[in-house]
Amino acid sequence: MRYPLTPIYCRPWTLNGLSLQLIESHYENNYGGALRRLNAITAQLGSLDFASAPGYVVNGLKREELIALNSTLLHELYFASLGGDGKPTKTLADALVRDFGSVDRWRDEFVAMAKGLSGGSGWVVLIYVPRDRRLINQYASEHSQSIAGGVPVLALDMYEHAYHIDFGANATAYIDAFMRNVDWKAVEGRFEDASKVEPPRPLVQPEFGDLQGVGVEEVSAMLEAGKAVQFIDARPRHFVSRTRDIIEGAVWRDPDRVQEWAGELSKTDPVVVFCVYGFHVGCKTAIALRDAGLDAKYMKGGHTAWRAIGGAVKLNA
Repeated sequence: MRYPLTPIYCRPWTLNGLSLQLIESHYENNYGGALRRLNAITAQLGSLDFASAPGYVVNGLKREELIALNSTLLHELYFASLGGDGKPTKTLADALVRDFGSVDRWRDEFVAMAKGLSGGSGWVVLIYVPRDRRLINQYASEHSQSIAGGVPVLALDMYEHAYHIDFGANATAYIDAFMRNVDWKAVEGRFEDASKVEPPRPLVQPEFGDLQGVGVEEVSAMLEAGKAVQFIDARPRHFVSRTRDIIEGAVWRDPDRVQEWAGELSKTDPVVVFCVYGFHVGCKTAIALRDAGLDAKYMKGGHTAWRAIGGAVKLNA
């Protein structure tokens, strides 16, 4: 499968003490880079002959897949965690009191864990454990824990203590024995239970009415296929005047003067409009164009989403 990009959830310009440069670089380069690596790794795995591939190749790709997938999942959660006032809701406060003793006790532990990672790497994550029906703070070191949010249904222990008494160094014989002994009926039961756990609500940008959006991957595919599409950069003038790049194939139009240039567009070819992050400006411009009789949609995630997938850009003249 190919993993799609998740447009940035928070509104970067509203954050207190975190600059636009920091958030945009983090989203475009770190999150976007992890997503691009993940899709490249997934493509390699899809073409791999596992029966003949050397173990180091399989291990290397699956290890990198784990790291890249967790990086994308945790980054998506990170950006979706920003944009509030820092005060837990009553429901969350009650849950934190129940599981940690007090909100301050939870915060002290969470912050202490974060400070313990200073100068290093890793994540601190507040998670809910369905088995125990409680919240805990967890380290996610180097993106290499089990898939964030996953519910395990089958496990194979490959530490030597699991096989050396019977098999010595012959791990292959142990693996064969394990596979002969899997209780698939029990696995099915756990799978059924896991299937009943509702997925968390999507980490997507808030909808702008019933306006239809289009993903950056779809727009990129349309352009690469040579489809007729009017690609409009509707980032505000004050933003474009201080930026250095524009998306390849896009034409900038002042969103404040949409009524003046809307008539210059073809009513037979679709229009895709984007702003900086995919929030109000691009949406409002698309609505104005639709009101003028054009087949207009906005691009989800905007300019930053395009950069995050590695889309082509050129210097802004």
